[in-house]
Amino acid sequence: MTRAVLIRFGEMVFVAFGVSVLTFLMIHLIPGDAAQIMLGAADATPEKIAILRAKLGLDRPLIVQYGLWIGHALTGDLGTSIWTGRPVIEEIVGRVGVTAEVTLLGLASAITIAIPAGCLMATMRSSVSDYAMRIVSIAGVTIPSFWLGTMLIFGTSALLPGAQVVGYVPFGQDAWGNLQRMILPVIALALPAVAALSRVIRAAMLEALTQDYVRTARAKGVSEARVIFTHALRNALIPFVTAVGIILGYQFGGSVVIEQVFALPGLGRLVVGAITERNYPLIQAAILLATVVFVVVNFLVDVLYLAIDPRARG
Repeated sequence: MTRAVLIRFGEMVFVAFGVSVLTFLMIHLIPGDAAQIMLGAADATPEKIAILRAKLGLDRPLIVQYGLWIGHALTGDLGTSIWTGRPVIEEIVGRVGVTAEVTLLGLASAITIAIPAGCLMATMRSSVSDYAMRIVSIAGVTIPSFWLGTMLIFGTSALLPGAQVVGYVPFGQDAWGNLQRMILPVIALALPAVAALSRVIRAAMLEALTQDYVRTARAKGVSEARVIFTHALRNALIPFVTAVGIILGYQFGGSVVIEQVFALPGLGRLVVGAITERNYPLIQAAILLATVVFVVVNFLVDVLYLAIDPRARG
């Protein structure tokens, strides 16, 4: 177990290193002078370009720039915002809570619905209900989140004209107002995840229900509910755990669209604004944070997978 965890940890560090290199090189892959692009055509005087290049360290050798950048990043110093002059980490910390809230609520909702839905689809295999739920799940995967979010806003506004469906209120300031504004974003984010996860559970349950231990449990007179939710579901959760880790990473990144649609002041809107303003230090820091979160989550999922299934430790 320890050896397997160390191997996964080494893989995580290697991937994180590769991500950091690609994120750092992003600013150097921009056609033309990055400092000139950041300043814009109106303000790009030779003096201002030279000052900004020195401030960003672009006048130093590439390897030195990376060493300084990653060294500062490891200590929590992700640079300074070009336009506000504030530390990038402060701007990210002020926004990441909103993104974390909508992402975790969306994932929790998706898991809560997907497990019983997947079990129901498996136990009612080839029935009308199974086909209907499979069609709904396919639609959930294929419908774009921005379209779904927009339709939810229009539909709710038509049915409940006074409902507050966009914007954000901190939970500590107004708990009900926070939850009221989170319902639609969570639905828009959770439905595609429900569709994907329920299909994973269905496929795993169909395989588990054909195993010898399930037939033995039924032969002993164990109730069907206990066979499904105690014996079969326990083994069906192994691939489900892996899928949850992947879905969480995609939801963290996919919240960019949801935040734009519902006017949530999260990390996604911060990145979109930084792209518009050509605030590359902020863009680099946000991308690095998002990818590192994705890598760490998948590492934790791998460790949990090893704990659940000893066969994966070999």
